[in-house]
Amino acid sequence: MAVKIRLRRMGAKKAPYYRIVVADSRYPRDGRFIEEIGSYDPLKEPAEVKVDADKVAQWLKNGAQPTDTVRAILKRNGVIA
Repeated sequence: MAVKIRLRRMGAKKAPYYRIVVADSRYPRDGRFIEEIGSYDPLKEPAEVKVDADKVAQWLKNGAQPTDTVRAILKRNGVIA
């Protein structure tokens, strides 16, 4: 089972809001997930990010791989080095 930390799109059309979730890579983008670990709102200025750093560290330690976008978001907010 390949586990990914990725974005789950929510919100209305033309008004995206994302939740950062841990999911099996075989599940669809907005489908089933294992755990929600944060949120990302790109429409606010500056973009608002809320992340549970302890849960991110735990999942990374267990082998979960963040997507490129999530990795950039986490680096920007100092959650990962």
